[in-house]
Amino acid sequence: MALAKLGVVVLDCPDPSALAGFYAGVLGGTVEEDGDWVDLAVPGGQALAFQRAPGFVAPRWPAPEDSQQFHLDLMVDDLDAAEKGVLELGAKALDAADRERSFRVYADPAGHPFCLCAC
Repeated sequence: MALAKLGVVVLDCPDPSALAGFYAGVLGGTVEEDGDWVDLAVPGGQALAFQRAPGFVAPRWPAPEDSQQFHLDLMVDDLDAAEKGVLELGAKALDAADRERSFRVYADPAGHPFCLCAC
């Protein structure tokens, strides 16, 4: 028996509105702003939220001595098309050179790593 139900995944960041806009561009959905907290309702998926974090320090990747803490795996049908789209929205490629793999690693505009996966 579960003790709880997952409500929302929350990402700390310096600019919640901007990061919610990035993920809305990637995943679609509706953005609702409430000051230092912004919600993104994703159609047919898990909701995301973004909270302002003064002094935010982005994870470093790859950095074996530091933890990336978590990352999002985003499922796509076409890696090349999805890559083009996330880069246009402001993502940065972290590990996308191997075109034979079924995934590529990027950082969102605040520095959180995420993967595009055609798995």
